[in-house]
Amino acid sequence: MRNPTERKIIHLDLDAFFCAVEELKNPDLAGKAFAVGGKAGQRGVISSCSYPARKKGVHSAMPTGQALRLCPELILISSNFGDYHTKSQEVMEILNQWSGLVEQISVDEAFLDVSDLPQPVEEIARKLQQQVLERTGLPCSIGAARNKLVAKIATDTGKSNSKGNNYPRSILCVPAGKEREFLAPLPAKAMWGVGPKMEASLAAIGLRTIGDIANCPLELMERCFGKYGNELHQHAQGIDDRPVTVEYEAKSISQEVTFASDTMDLTYLRSTLRDLSAKVGYRMRCDGVCARVIRIKLRWSDFTTLTRQVALSAPTDQDGVIYATAESLLKKVWQPDRPVRLIGVGGANLIEQVHQLSLFDTQTEKERRLLGALDELREKFGKGAVQRADHLHRKNPKE
Repeated sequence: MRNPTERKIIHLDLDAFFCAVEELKNPDLAGKAFAVGGKAGQRGVISSCSYPARKKGVHSAMPTGQALRLCPELILISSNFGDYHTKSQEVMEILNQWSGLVEQISVDEAFLDVSDLPQPVEEIARKLQQQVLERTGLPCSIGAARNKLVAKIATDTGKSNSKGNNYPRSILCVPAGKEREFLAPLPAKAMWGVGPKMEASLAAIGLRTIGDIANCPLELMERCFGKYGNELHQHAQGIDDRPVTVEYEAKSISQEVTFASDTMDLTYLRSTLRDLSAKVGYRMRCDGVCARVIRIKLRWSDFTTLTRQVALSAPTDQDGVIYATAESLLKKVWQPDRPVRLIGVGGANLIEQVHQLSLFDTQTEKERRLLGALDELREKFGKGAVQRADHLHRKNPKE
């Protein structure tokens, strides 16, 4: 039975994207060594190359002149970024049909949070890969795991393990709880953010694999690499709580509170969540925006932090919808024997405030009018002028 608190994150990478688009336009390129890039005489570089070209040692960012020396038969094609952008949009539209939580990180790469879908992540990955191929003609590789870090590394590992002259179209899913085991034998450079300089620095203290980093004492990691040492140590164990970010954080509104003392009181947490939801809703209405994604943040007493989020069927700026969604997310992760240090709620993927009018006086419209009236009172008499009755019970009775 699936753990309802378990995240399912997919990382999708379009295989040799520019080349795949060019091959769609000219099928005669199939199976040939070709590359997209600038001309050799103009200090051009390779942007992307086919897999037969890669077998000859050609790779992206290589000077075109060097590529032609390695592979004299290389067919060189000028970039057509308009075509690439159009095909990228087609793929992203498919991803957004699977999940409202899609983070595009480049023209050919994206994360999806499919935690709310009931199917096993392997099944989702297979269907998604097939759908992208059938609708766009583009091959892609997929990695899946409980978090973004491991999902991304799974994609890279699946592609590197693929042999042959054709697009890898790999799928590699890391089972929950097996993250550290999966990462351990991989070279340190497979870790996100570990470039040649960091790889050399790690090797200087005997750390050549991700498993070496995970097993290294945290004190040594922090002494050698400062705060980044702690992050590396966490990541090497497969720990990564970052959410799939639909928009930049600047396009979100959130509120959080750190308790004076840790609490396991679920009633108190719900009440706090309701207060925070009201503040978020108020700020949204003041800014004239609605959120398409609601998220919560929870920090346990041991400072372990998690975030959970869900895409809404319709954008909202209403306190009740924000709270109901946040409270539902809290239920999924709540552990009654684990004290909470911090709780937060936020709205993301913000859009300009749009409310559809109805011929009927719906409950939603009644709440909107009520909230508008309350906002006017707050503007006139101060933010503390209107409070919920259950909030007053937490105050000193003499007040």
